[in-house]
Amino acid sequence: MKIKTNEISALIKEQIKNYHHNIETSDVGTVVTVGDGIALIYGLEQAMLGELLEFPNDIFGMVMNLESDHIGAVLLGDDTLIKEGDKVKRTKRVMEIPVGEAMLSRVVNALGQPIDGLGDIQVKENRPIEVIAPGVMKRESVNTPLETGLKAIDAITPIGRGQRELIIGDRQTGKTALAIDTIINQQGKNVICIYVAIGQKNSTVAQITQKLREHDALKYTCVMAATASEPAPLLYVAPYAGCALAEYFMNQGKDVLIIYDDLSKHAVAYRALSLLLKRSPGREAYPGDVFYLHSRLLERACKLNKENGGGSITALPIVETQAGDISAYIPTNVISITDGQIFLQSDLFNAGQRPAIDVGLSVSRVGGAAQFKAMKQVASSIKIDLANYEEIKSFSQFGSDLDASTVKVLKHGNALNEVLKQSQYSPFSLDREIFDLYMAKRSYLDDVKLENIHPLLEKCYDFIKTHNIKIFESINNEKIITPENEKELQNEIEKFFELYKDEFLK
Repeated sequence: MKIKTNEISALIKEQIKNYHHNIETSDVGTVVTVGDGIALIYGLEQAMLGELLEFPNDIFGMVMNLESDHIGAVLLGDDTLIKEGDKVKRTKRVMEIPVGEAMLSRVVNALGQPIDGLGDIQVKENRPIEVIAPGVMKRESVNTPLETGLKAIDAITPIGRGQRELIIGDRQTGKTALAIDTIINQQGKNVICIYVAIGQKNSTVAQITQKLREHDALKYTCVMAATASEPAPLLYVAPYAGCALAEYFMNQGKDVLIIYDDLSKHAVAYRALSLLLKRSPGREAYPGDVFYLHSRLLERACKLNKENGGGSITALPIVETQAGDISAYIPTNVISITDGQIFLQSDLFNAGQRPAIDVGLSVSRVGGAAQFKAMKQVASSIKIDLANYEEIKSFSQFGSDLDASTVKVLKHGNALNEVLKQSQYSPFSLDREIFDLYMAKRSYLDDVKLENIHPLLEKCYDFIKTHNIKIFESINNEKIITPENEKELQNEIEKFFELYKDEFLK
């Protein structure tokens, strides 16, 4: 057989010509030590702070420490699947979560993965969990109320869309209940809600989800849960991930309400990570940047101006106190970042005042700018009336003979306190809030037995609604009590008392 060298050389040349070899380069490091959700890695000199790293067994980590001879990463998965000597790759991407409309009505973990057993979530976009907060020139002042449906808040410490209002108090004082009522009240108000559970029990998250489903509030809500059974890195990531999802909707011009429940556990998780990464401890063993931990999160809540879409994020962070001490480290940090606080007191809660809001220590720095005119008309004097009541009440305990003016203040204060009580999962519409507060302000309830006040309000409201519904329709539509409206309302109230005087008055 004769070998044709020219044919062979032509064939080799053709193969060389068509040869393509893709060279893949990647930075690879080696795990030096691993444990407690932390991995120390040798190599990866080019790694960035906050960058995602790929470990074996499809586990990812996030760079948190950049040392001279190694890097420290927190593991977003089971650290028992990682061992010393494992190879680690850079992804050259920062931590991201999936975002989109499909996230609503779902329960997800801190990585945006579904944990409600309802299948995958189909989304087309990812957002980094950490971004720089919008600058001053992109914002506008808060001017639209975010109605909570709770008389004690909407009247005394109003919340505006784009505000950051802290909910603070001891454990078991109704902090979460107040936040859930606010979510339930957003039905039909074009507000998207995100509830971020940080360090809560699985059973608690399940109960909250069930309550939202029962009140038909889950359809516009995403529950993001980093529960107590999960590693500290996921608790650390959760609020930033929730905020990234909120920013996706805000950038579309929508209003978003986000609840962080709670930032005390978030700070504890960050302290654990910092100590494991051998960062220098400061006061109460928290690292020096614990203020920045929450400031960079809460500053992302704002109201954008019309040039930037006009969307808003309203943040309700929750912080737990010990024995009512609001001067502790984390509470004072968060108080200084937020635009006011709603302080819940255990003594008031145990005395039956629900919600147990301490009017003296609660404040909204946005104030009347976030109230409808009708609410201002009925709520302007409530805080002063309650302050006078508390002062006289403390002095009246020492004397038995009280003059008529003192008795009048005490009766008015008792009635006002009773009106501000409200059952859980029953937020009120604007017209009902205005009506109840109007009745209290005008002293219609001062001579009514305390146990009869709520039945009277309910019956009187239904009575007026039946005989002259235009009064309430006008309040709901125009957000103001006109002189004509007020005259009609007074006439209807007088008619009601003529009919039912013997049933309710003392």
